[in-house]
Amino acid sequence: MSSRFYQLFMRFRSAGYTPLMLLAQTCALLGFACYAVVLTTLQEEWHLSNLQSGLIASAFFFGYMLAVPLATALTDRVDARKVYLVGGLIATAGLLGMSLLAYNFWTALLFMALNGAGLAGTYMPGLKILSDRIQSGELTRHIAFYTAFFGIGTGFSYLCSGWMLSALGWHYVFGLIALGPLSAFLIVLMLIPALDHEKWKGPIRIRLHDIFPVDKWKLVLQDKNASGYIFGYTAHTLELFASRSWIVAFFAFCAVASGETFFLTATTLAGVINFFGVPSSILGNEIALKIGRQKWICIVMLTSALLGIAFASSTGQSWWLVVALAIGHAIFIMADSSTLTAGLVISAQENIKGAAMGLHSLMCFGGGLLGPAIFGFVLDVSGSRASQVSWVWAYFAVVIWGVLFVIYERRRGWGSSVRG
Repeated sequence: MSSRFYQLFMRFRSAGYTPLMLLAQTCALLGFACYAVVLTTLQEEWHLSNLQSGLIASAFFFGYMLAVPLATALTDRVDARKVYLVGGLIATAGLLGMSLLAYNFWTALLFMALNGAGLAGTYMPGLKILSDRIQSGELTRHIAFYTAFFGIGTGFSYLCSGWMLSALGWHYVFGLIALGPLSAFLIVLMLIPALDHEKWKGPIRIRLHDIFPVDKWKLVLQDKNASGYIFGYTAHTLELFASRSWIVAFFAFCAVASGETFFLTATTLAGVINFFGVPSSILGNEIALKIGRQKWICIVMLTSALLGIAFASSTGQSWWLVVALAIGHAIFIMADSSTLTAGLVISAQENIKGAAMGLHSLMCFGGGLLGPAIFGFVLDVSGSRASQVSWVWAYFAVVIWGVLFVIYERRRGWGSSVRG
């Protein structure tokens, strides 16, 4: 029995870095949607206001944004594998804390922030693990798969958390899902060998400058190619997170407006549509390799904006048209995701690549924080959720950033350099 286990272990270890990191990332992301699934349950049990419930959800993203600059900057000084292992343990601790120790608003804030900080220690450092170890072939293809698997990990997070909540209760959701980042920790610890390079030797001294490497960020922003990918990713995530946050409510509004019953529930439909982004992100990178990275990004952002407005204007129409436009919008939202990330990785200078990836990830979740808030704010000021015009204006408010990005970067001469 032990011999068979050892053979299986060695087979996994020799499978290559990319499959292992894809599996690890899927496991690490299982805690992403836990709180979203149990929100209403905790709101009733802890007598939370809507504001308090929203702040607990935001604590996850704040934890991520606070930790990601340090986590990614450290990958310029130490093997990213070490950062990943610490991140996996922090995420596990945050989820176990929610399961065993959280009992009110304040304790939930703490443990959700820990969960977010743990994700910051695994997501972009995991990408750095790949970029440091892959020496042959087209690196952007590996990056495309890694980026696309974010959607798979979060999709399984929703599914697994929902099943556990209905069968066992909210405590078990967090407790059992904690096995996800713990498994990611074990995969990297046991199957990803450490690097032996001179820049990763010696003591590690953590300074404020390492947490917020402003000087390196300035160098990144001075590079037209690198900064273009970062600004583009910010516009991309603003639209993406806003759409994911409000699409279920919009489907419910469409069902009422059309008077038809959709063939799936709004939540199931939104989850299925989310998976269309995975092949879209991978294939988008392949197209970008053929026609040019910047050109493809501009085409995708403009098309996504048009489809977003068309989708918002489809209320009152047949369900098949609404769903078709939703799928089209989801495909084009994600069609430039891996292209933007891969473009940054290959365009950033080697000595500041970790800081560049940290700024990229920080701006990503900054866009994710702003998008849903902008969407809801426009819904309020333009009428109400019961007005079709309000939905059109809300979608316009989040897709317009991609259009403005294209206009700005084309005037700035983005892509004039041969790098990236």
